[in-house]
Formats: sequence, C-alpha cells, structure tokens
Amino acid sequence: MLEKVNRLNYLFDFYGTLLTEKQQRVMEMYYKDDLTLAEVAGHLNISRQAVHDILSRTVLALENWEKKLNLYASYLQRKEDGRRVLELLARRPLQEEDIDAIKEIVRRNMVEN
Repeated sequence: MLEKVNRLNYLFDFYGTLLTEKQQRVMEMYYKDDLTLAEVAGHLNISRQAVHDILSRTVLALENWEKKLNLYASYLQRKEDGRRVLELLARRPLQEEDIDAIKEIVRRNMVEN
C-alpha cells in the first residue's frame, strides 16, 4: 500500500499541473495530507462517493499520462543509473570495464538532438 501511495505521489508531482484544481485538491488532501474520504468530503462539502469517483478518475488519468510520457519510469532509471555510477566510482582502482560501464550510463542519459 505504501508503495502505491509513493508512486501516486510521484505521478502527482510529475503530472499534477495537468489536473483540474478540484482533482489537485482532492489528491493533495487524500494522498499528501492523509485525510480519509469522509474528511475530504467534509472539507469540500461533497459526498464520500464523489471523492472516491474523483480519486478514481484522477488516478486513471495519472496512470494514462505515465503510460504515454514515462516521466516516472525515466526518473527511476536515472536514479538507478546514478546509484550504479557512484558504486562503480567507489571501486579502487577503477578497472577499464568500470570506466566503460560509466561511459555507457552517461551516454544513455544524455539528451542528444
């Protein structure tokens, strides 16, 4: 469950500006402020079912944008690549294959036009 919440928070960080103000507000209250459906409904003066429906549609929209744009997946890959480079650089002495691996990671992460 925590992994799902973390993923949705990242997706919200990447794509949140594409949501309506109401969707943004509901996501922030439910996922970031950790309010219950009833609490969100009370703050917004809507039903719990309406909150649930907004969340469902919003999560679907976020997942659809991620399928198309892959910002979160790219972020995770860059993070892993950075970890790997640091791991390789910590080796002493650096071997030729370590340097080649670092070069490949850097090459893969460079934006070439």
